[in-house]
Amino acid sequence: MSGNNVSHSKKRTRRKFYPNLFDKKFYLPEEKRYINLSVSAQGIRKINKKGLKACLDEARKKGYITKY
Repeated sequence: MSGNNVSHSKKRTRRKFYPNLFDKKFYLPEEKRYINLSVSAQGIRKINKKGLKACLDEARKKGYITKY
């Protein structure tokens, strides 16, 4: 996503907005292994709430990932 930096004098310069991504290692107890994911802060909260397996199944159903 892109937008403008606006200075005190109202001069506008272009800038980009990047997602807040973290490289995080999660343990998948069903397969007894760790997986590395690049997830946002909201994604980490969703994984903590629903569980890793449910989130991976939902992401696969929506087409975000093909395997894990």
